[in-house]
Amino acid sequence: MDEERLRALLTDLKNDAISLDQAIASLRHLPYETVGDFARLDHHRSIRTGLPEVIFAQNKTNDQVVKIFKKLLEKSDRVMATRVSSEMYESIRNQLPGTIYHPAARILYSDKNDDQVKDRGILVITGGTADIPVAEEAVITATLMGNQVDRIYDAGVAGLHRLLDLLPTIQEARVIIAVAGMEGALPSVVAGLVAAPVIAVPTSVGYGANFQGLAALLTMLNSCANGVAVVNIDNGFGAGYLASIINRLVKKI
Repeated sequence: MDEERLRALLTDLKNDAISLDQAIASLRHLPYETVGDFARLDHHRSIRTGLPEVIFAQNKTNDQVVKIFKKLLEKSDRVMATRVSSEMYESIRNQLPGTIYHPAARILYSDKNDDQVKDRGILVITGGTADIPVAEEAVITATLMGNQVDRIYDAGVAGLHRLLDLLPTIQEARVIIAVAGMEGALPSVVAGLVAAPVIAVPTSVGYGANFQGLAALLTMLNSCANGVAVVNIDNGFGAGYLASIINRLVKKI
């Protein structure tokens, strides 16, 4: 249950539109609800943090994802599942009508407030085209959390002029997500050009000595530029979530 639904419920109770027993019944599964023997859903998270619980679909069965998704949808206007493979989606799509699937981001979601005005301020930049799937996970995550996200793709340091040509746009962002594989130098370059915080996302894109993203991760952790925070390898979701929190705080200032 998000804050908006809770406010509506308490307003109905105050105005005698519902009984006390009906209000208690609606709150019965707050703060969490047990689903089978495999999940405890945190319906209270949206009230505490402003953002709802998200399903990590990888390593879950199709049936588990469907049951969790439906239960969350009963209490929230926005439900999101990450790391949903195309094979899983094809198997469960008929059980979750009205949902939208982004194959590049591997995100499945339902958003009843899709027409809500979104906050500008987040920019996602990738080093290469191969980094786009991770970047799209960040983009869709931040979008579902109430942000309008701009993209600059394939602007890595091997062709620095591509980045510098767009410097005015880059410097307007409140928070930047820099997604890169190979040696992972992009976040350091970007952070040296802007006043905004930079969230660095190492990807597993690269040849052997890239070590599935470890080389990029270590480069980003050892950045000589200030204002860089680093999330885990291929963790576009974590970057999009963190950027949403930062953008929300900046808006309040």
